[in-house]
This record gives sequence, C-alpha cells and structure tokens, in this order.
Amino acid sequence: MSQDAENKLVKGLQDPKIRQAAFSELVKEFGETLYWQIRKIVLRHDDANDVLQNTFIKVWTSIDSFRGDSRLSTWLYRIAVNEAITFLNKQRAQNNVSIDDADTFLVSYLEGDEYFDGDEAQLKLQKAILTLPEKQRIVFNLKYFDEMKYEDMSEVLETSVGALKASYHHAVKKIEEFLSTDG
Repeated sequence: MSQDAENKLVKGLQDPKIRQAAFSELVKEFGETLYWQIRKIVLRHDDANDVLQNTFIKVWTSIDSFRGDSRLSTWLYRIAVNEAITFLNKQRAQNNVSIDDADTFLVSYLEGDEYFDGDEAQLKLQKAILTLPEKQRIVFNLKYFDEMKYEDMSEVLETSVGALKASYHHAVKKIEEFLSTDG
C-alpha cells in the first residue's frame, strides 16, 4: 500500500463518520500480512487468530493516538509483534515455562500444530529458528521471510539499524550451526 493510500486510510480511521468503513478496509488490506507475522511468533493457527483479533482491537481503540510519526503499516506491525510477545509471555507463565525452556515449549507447539504443512527440511529450519532468543527470532523472521528493510524494522522494533544487523548476523550463524550439527 502506498504512503498516500495509508494516509487516506488513517484520515478515514480518524473520522467518526467513516471510521467503520475505513477499519474494514484496514482489516482487508493488512489482515493476512499481520496474521502471518503473528503466526511466525506464536506458531499455532488458533493462537495467531486470537492475537490478530487482539491486535485489531488495540488498533481500533487507539487509532486516535496514532500521530503519524511512522507509516500506518509500521505502527500495525509494532502492535502485532508486541501483542504476540505478550501472548507468548502469558503462555509461558501459565505453563510455568522458564526462559531457558522456551524453545522446547515452542517446538512442542510447532510439532503439535495440525496446520503446519512444511516438509522435514522446513520443520528443521523452524526448530533452528526456535532456538534463537526471542528478539533474534523476530529479527530473523522479518528479514529472511518478509524481506523487511532494516530501516523499517528499526521503526517496528524501536531498535537501531546496527543492532538489528548484528542480531540478524548472530541469528544466521546460530541457525547454520544448528542445521550443521542437527542435520
């Protein structure tokens, strides 16, 4: 979506007369993209749907506070990523999972997901990704799968470009190491 189209959509969202129609357009335009970003973090289809719904609720209730300092799409990504991280933290707490066991916890999610349709190589790559610390995993997913530019990622994750490049580099090295020793 172009910057002009995003600006027009924001104006519609902030106008009480056409807010509902603009919000429907926002959901139609960004729903699938946000779903897949969330899904890469929480892994399970049903959980991703719940987090996506929470994301849109948060967007609906806070659209008036959107200042336009970043693109609408960047703001939406930031909300979606934060909601997904919050969800995972709640899941870990409910299941008494320590940070050290988080990757095992997520691998069990991945292996138990009836909607996962990847082959053995894809499963191995996903397991490697799950061994990464949460921030590296998100950076890797945004760069590798979504081909997001570091500058855009910097806005979404509120981190410097240099730190993101370092995180991505470390993530790639850890994944390569996992795949060479595990495969």
